[in-house]
Amino acid sequence: MTNIVISEKVRQKLMVKHLVRGSEIRQCVQHRDGIFLTDEREDNKTDPPSLWFIAETDNARVLKIVFVFAQGKLHIKAAYQPNQVEISNYDRHAK
Repeated sequence: MTNIVISEKVRQKLMVKHLVRGSEIRQCVQHRDGIFLTDEREDNKTDPPSLWFIAETDNARVLKIVFVFAQGKLHIKAAYQPNQVEISNYDRHAK
């Protein structure tokens, strides 16, 4: 299983703002079907680049997972329920 890192600050934001638990992120990583896409938006560019994917939890909750891959680990930046545009983009470009 891929190592997933969630800082305490991000963990709090996920719980308070998006009601997403770390276990749901792990489930989405396991259920991912498609490639990682790069976040090309100017305001979101990072080094290393921010990557994202959309997947379901064990309970069929659809989440967008945003992360940076560094030192063999997924460093989670955000996780939330995607809008229809994000889902369509992922389906079109990642599968």
